[in-house]
Amino acid sequence: MIALLSQRNTKTKLLNIVGHGVRTFILPVVLVSGIYALSVDDAYAQRANRNQDQAEQPAEGRQFGAKAGAVVNEALEFMNADQYSAAISSLNKALAIPDLNAYEKSTIYQMLGSAYYEMNNYGQTITQWESAISAGGLLPNERSNLRVNIAQLLIANGQPARGAQMLEDWNRAGGQLKPKHIEYLWQAWSQAENYRRALPWAEKWFNAARPKERKHYDLLNFMYNNLNMPAKQADIAKQMINRWPEDKNLWQVWKSLLANGGREKESFEVSKMLYLGGALDTQQEFETIVQYYGYYDMPYQAAKILERELNAGNIRETPEKLVQLSDLYRQAREYKMAIPALEKAAKSSGKAKLYADLGEALYKENQCGKAEAAFKKAMQLGYDQGKSWMLIASCRYDDAATEKRPNCPYTEADDANLAWSTKRKAAAAAFDSVPSSSSEAGNARKWKSFIAGEKSSLKKRCIFERDLKKQTCEADIRRAYKAQFLKGEFKLSDESCMSFKEAFDKEFRKAQKEDDKKE
Repeated sequence: MIALLSQRNTKTKLLNIVGHGVRTFILPVVLVSGIYALSVDDAYAQRANRNQDQAEQPAEGRQFGAKAGAVVNEALEFMNADQYSAAISSLNKALAIPDLNAYEKSTIYQMLGSAYYEMNNYGQTITQWESAISAGGLLPNERSNLRVNIAQLLIANGQPARGAQMLEDWNRAGGQLKPKHIEYLWQAWSQAENYRRALPWAEKWFNAARPKERKHYDLLNFMYNNLNMPAKQADIAKQMINRWPEDKNLWQVWKSLLANGGREKESFEVSKMLYLGGALDTQQEFETIVQYYGYYDMPYQAAKILERELNAGNIRETPEKLVQLSDLYRQAREYKMAIPALEKAAKSSGKAKLYADLGEALYKENQCGKAEAAFKKAMQLGYDQGKSWMLIASCRYDDAATEKRPNCPYTEADDANLAWSTKRKAAAAAFDSVPSSSSEAGNARKWKSFIAGEKSSLKKRCIFERDLKKQTCEADIRRAYKAQFLKGEFKLSDESCMSFKEAFDKEFRKAQKEDDKKE
């Protein structure tokens, strides 16, 4: 009888999984290889082995015949001398011996696999070991161990999905997974880019880790990213921040994940913490915080941050950034604060639209002279004349509306000299400058009619007031004449009515003469 003794050698293959925060991982593959020693007629050892494993033995005896044993002994000598090609040749001769039992075949195939393994021929190694299992001469625990070795070698030899599946099948059949097997599984499925199959094993590996290192967190971050699970990824990023708060990249990742996961408000809060904590240092980061404040309807705060970072040089000053600054101030209804930025933007860019925007901002601040100059510059550069003249006219009219309304009587001299009148004339002239082809022409005509109506209403009011005064004074003069007849004294209640007495007397005498003629 021949007893088989074995010694385990360790070889390591590297499996690199790189990307999205996952560092390089090492997959060690531990394989059984051959320094075998054979002894013939070792009855005692054979009996001891039979008594120990009787319940697990195959039906056929686990022993070598003399003929096969001699050839296998020769192969072992070659293997111990690292002459693996010669060993393979001898083992193939052994396989050709007729009527080999299952145990002999399985052992020879195992030795062939080990020889091929030493020669780095992993394809043949896998084939021979699979043949060893198929031959039926191995005990259950031996088959189980060999399957684990085959699975690991498949993983390391460019067949990760097949190896991982084999390892999972072995586990379902009762094989007990060790921590290293769990690591092999997530690495294998990851190498096969089947991240959904890898995830449960990665989570087991993570949960079992004591202590947890950066690589454990990086792995889950990588998995959740590839499986488009932003909520899970955000949670793991938060845990990482608690461990490594100084890592700014983690904060940025967390912020992005919150935003992508529909948690924009939380992402904004993280951005605010980074900004207030002085952790931002790139233009894009500063621009992002400005955008956040603007998005959450805080244009004034956004404008102040943008202005501060422009002055500090953290955001490069361009016409576009100056326009953004002015727009934010205008959204916040801080038109006066928007003007300096618009002035710089308009002058540096020479764009008609920016001069028009400047004119509008100046108009909002009732700086009509400067607004008019800006609108005229915009028109010179090709901006819409109808819109420009409408805003010029509106500014002129708003300025005129601040003037005190004249008192009656309203004379031609008043019409020529009073600010109330002259400013309205200037506004009407501006409305008249709106081109007839402009879409604003109709509104301009309405405004001109409105201004003319204001002047007409003033004149009518003065005429009404004058007529009412005349009527009141004539009644007072009649009363005074009656009092003079009774008391001998002519006295008016309102001395200002004396200016109407001469005209009244003429009218009274004329009426008296006509009455006398009738008599």
